[in-house]
Parts: sequence; structure tokens; C-alpha cells
Amino acid sequence: MTWYHPDSTDWTYVSRSLIPARIITLWIWIAVPAIALVVVGALTSPWVFAGLAVLLLVGLWGSWVVVRQVTAHAWMEREDDLVVKKGRLWRSVTVVPYGRMQYVEVSAGPLARAFGIATVQLHTASPGTDAAIAGVPAEEAARLRDRLSSRGEAQLAGL
Repeated sequence: MTWYHPDSTDWTYVSRSLIPARIITLWIWIAVPAIALVVVGALTSPWVFAGLAVLLLVGLWGSWVVVRQVTAHAWMEREDDLVVKKGRLWRSVTVVPYGRMQYVEVSAGPLARAFGIATVQLHTASPGTDAAIAGVPAEEAARLRDRLSSRGEAQLAGL
């Protein structure tokens, strides 16, 4: 049984370039304690190196989780709203009506720019209906921002 399955199956999935970007970030965070363990292990007991094995397992598990998360992240533009889904274990579906959007923001850090992706953040009057789509190809992110902004203005004009 599908947890959430709207009428249409026109989901647009995020770019797979988000996978290496997130995995690089993960391994940078794992490298910091790994270096500390190597230094402590060299100065004290070699048993400290067992912590490196634990860090390696955490990194491998985290990499698998990243792949699963990214392949579940998608959005769908419908006539009156935008639907964003993400998550495998903790699934989340956010429906943002175009008329409730206050502004749409596109951002990309250095790593995201290197992979040609960006994050599209939708802001509404209610924080509970804010949504973010990470891993959108940079060109598509700009087009999506413009499309969503114009749809939001059209919805507000119709009120």
C-alpha cells in the first residue's frame, strides 16, 4: 500500500547529483573524529583504532541512508498547489497552495554549485506549510522559482 499517492504520478525527482554532494559532506563530518582517533591511538593504545572501524560502519550506513533519502525526494506541480514528498522511513508530504506562498528562495552553497544543484525554499504565512526541495538542477531551480512566483501572484489576484 502506498502511504500517499495523489491522482497523478507526475512526480519530478531531484537530481542524483545531490547524492555525491551529501555523501561528501557526511564523510567530511566523519573525517574529523577519525583524525582525532588516529592521533589519540598513535599516542596511547592501539585499541583506540577500533573506533575507526565504528566510524567506517557509520559512514557506510550513512551513505546508504543518503541514497535512499535522495531517491525519495520529489515534487509535483498541480493546478492549485505544489506537493513535496520526502523520506522513506519518516515520510513527509507537504502541500503548499500557490495562494499561500509569500516568497520563493533559491540557494546553493559552494558544494551544491560545484554539482550544479540548488535548494528551492517556499515560504508561507504558516511555518507548518513551508517546504524545501533540495537537489534541483540550478537552471530548473530558477525556472521553478519564477513559475511558482507567477502562480502565487495569479492565485492572490484571483481572491
